[in-house]
Amino acid sequence: MSNKNNKGFTLIELMIVVAIVGILAAIAVPMFMDAIKRSRNTEAQLQLNKISKRATEEYHTNSTFPLGATVLTPATDCCTQNAGGKRRCAIVPGLWDAAEWQALDFSLTKEFLFQYSYTPSGGGTAYQALAIGDLDCDGTAITFQLDGAASSGTPTATLIEPPRGSD
Repeated sequence: MSNKNNKGFTLIELMIVVAIVGILAAIAVPMFMDAIKRSRNTEAQLQLNKISKRATEEYHTNSTFPLGATVLTPATDCCTQNAGGKRRCAIVPGLWDAAEWQALDFSLTKEFLFQYSYTPSGGGTAYQALAIGDLDCDGTAITFQLDGAASSGTPTATLIEPPRGSD
């Protein structure tokens, strides 16, 4: 005599569910990792925008972009520092105290992912700012480049992003 009140799933039904979950995971995980990288790139874009605005303000005030060049700050890449176990650069007292960074009114107050530099050229009529970072600490760094120039007294800035998938 068979019992028709069996309530449960058959092995086939469970295998189908596991297969569906596996397919969804295979699609979702790479998309999630790509979204994380894109969100990390936002730091560089925002900070270079901050440098651009300050350099433009300086140009409108003094008819020249800030003239002091900065070295790559911090000197050690973020993967090496591994601040808080998060593969980020640590906030170190005095890190942004150089006169050149002060002229740009630039500093970071939270752990960050990129190293930054600023180099003026053309006697204050142009500059280049860089944000360099290895987001997944695999030895492949990406570079965001901000090129600023003043043509006919009008300052402009162009952000050059790394190719997609370069890190």
